[in-house]
Amino acid sequence: MFKKGQNVKQEFGNQVMKVIDFEPELIENIITQWEDELGNIMTGKFTESQLVIADE
Repeated sequence: MFKKGQNVKQEFGNQVMKVIDFEPELIENIITQWEDELGNIMTGKFTESQLVIADE
């Protein structure tokens, strides 16, 4: 189980994202946020099985 503020990434990806919230009633229940290469703040929703803890 992930925690708010934890750094994660997709299993086969390299974009490090921060867990910012959860939506327990949805399948894609982990909400993440990251900054893209242009400096835009992006958000995404993922299932727990799509993410792994990012080692930094």
